[in-house]
Amino acid sequence: MQVIGLCRFSYPAIGGFQVEHETIEQRIAYLYDAERMEERFRLLETIALPCLREQTDQDFTLIVVTGGSLPRGHRDRLHDLTADMPQVQIRAEPPRRHREVMKEILNSARRYPDQPCLQFRHDDDDAVSVDFVERLRAAAGDCQGLLSKNRSVAFDFNRGYLAEAGAEGICAAEGVFPYVVPALGMHVRGGCPLTIMNFAHHKINRFMPTVTVTDAPMFVRTRNRFNDSRDMAGGPALEPLTPELAGAFEARFAIREDRVKDVFGSG
Repeated sequence: MQVIGLCRFSYPAIGGFQVEHETIEQRIAYLYDAERMEERFRLLETIALPCLREQTDQDFTLIVVTGGSLPRGHRDRLHDLTADMPQVQIRAEPPRRHREVMKEILNSARRYPDQPCLQFRHDDDDAVSVDFVERLRAAAGDCQGLLSKNRSVAFDFNRGYLAEAGAEGICAAEGVFPYVVPALGMHVRGGCPLTIMNFAHHKINRFMPTVTVTDAPMFVRTRNRFNDSRDMAGGPALEPLTPELAGAFEARFAIREDRVKDVFGSG
């Protein structure tokens, strides 16, 4: 079964942001601000990409959607960071209505539209466990009766970490966070045009059956200066990683705290 992931990297969509701007020009200026872009690249390099690079199941596609107006230096840096990942397809799009363009991109990525597929979103500042694709595929296999009766079914691996990353390292807290973006997948029946971008992630259980898996930490969701989601405010108190937890972050998410310190401490 084809597995398709979608990652938006500073795409200047019309709509789709909780931080509002009066004009698309203001949104582009905000997204491509030098300080913001540097933080996004550091998070992409140390948090979002390593876990996908080391997936135990490498049979997936990750579409990275960015703006056609992304400055040349940023575009080259994005290509360099993903050059060793054959799963990555970079799409540069002009500003368009957010959900429409994302749905179009996901459906165009389906190699066999008459066959079912699995889809997931991947934010550029979050990580999933290195066995996420494997476990998503296995969960779908375990639920064939449910899948056969519904156009779409969501799979929510809802245990994970809220974290902050910086030059001093990583602070984190484990918890159960239902229906957040990382480690939330969706099965789509063959011939059905629905995509995971048809639905607000925190409301997806209103529109389809959902299967919840809570046995192990499956994601790291970072809190940083440029989070768009308002629900990132507050939450549990974060504590510096112990040596044991730092080892677990590397084993489960391919996040290496020493690398985080080096990248965030440079420049």
